[in-house]
Amino acid sequence: MKTNPVKNYLNSLISRVKENKKVFILFTILRIMVVAAMIRSIIIGNYEGAATCILALFLFLLPSFFKDAMKIRIAPLFESIIYCFIFAAVILGELDHFYTLIPIWDTMLHTLNGFLFAAVGYSTVDLLNRNNSNVSLSPLYLTIVAFCFSMTIGVLWEFFECGMDIFFHTDMQKDFIVQSINSCALDPSKSQTAVRVTDIVSTNIYTASGDVYTVDGGFLDIGILDSMKDLFVNFIGAIVFCTFGFAYEKFGENRRLASTIVKGLKVTPDNE
Repeated sequence: MKTNPVKNYLNSLISRVKENKKVFILFTILRIMVVAAMIRSIIIGNYEGAATCILALFLFLLPSFFKDAMKIRIAPLFESIIYCFIFAAVILGELDHFYTLIPIWDTMLHTLNGFLFAAVGYSTVDLLNRNNSNVSLSPLYLTIVAFCFSMTIGVLWEFFECGMDIFFHTDMQKDFIVQSINSCALDPSKSQTAVRVTDIVSTNIYTASGDVYTVDGGFLDIGILDSMKDLFVNFIGAIVFCTFGFAYEKFGENRRLASTIVKGLKVTPDNE
């Protein structure tokens, strides 16, 4: 018997509305805004921006895909934050240039990324802990695994950014202008002694083709400090969630704030 894809989609749509109307409304509004941005990009000839919008629409489908494929339920608050995070990172950050216009935008998203992926790691291990009678993990072990999961995702993302910069000539690892550097490469004796150069006010870059680029204000650090900053704020976000996760596992409902945050960001089996 052939299945009707339109009917299946409508049934899935009705099911989503019944599951949580507020999340569905948020999802619909964000999707409409992305489609509008895509149409605008096509009209003005910004096809790269249109491709960015298509990527955002694809990412919006992932939570539903994972819920259906893995038979899990994502807490409404968590799902809403995921949709807002995608919109903030892909549409506002890339398409509307918030990464450049608002200096703390990237830092804020990486901090939230650390927090959210610690919640994902926590929920994943918690599912095993609660549904396997042969496994009983301590609160400390559970939160350490969640922390390590979050940091691993952060590192893999930095690998991705570095790869994009190298092979596709992007600038995902944003540059910093610094006024001092320490470098063994400047040591004429080649004895691994770091030479410190301070009070740098300008740098000239010469190319083989004869082009000259002047960096006013100091020396151009190409991505190292940005990556370290991203990993550090990811670390902060992971630590914050893991603190709440540990408090919830250790003291349960007696820690109301921890209980509210962990339950609001939990992934549970679909049959619960």
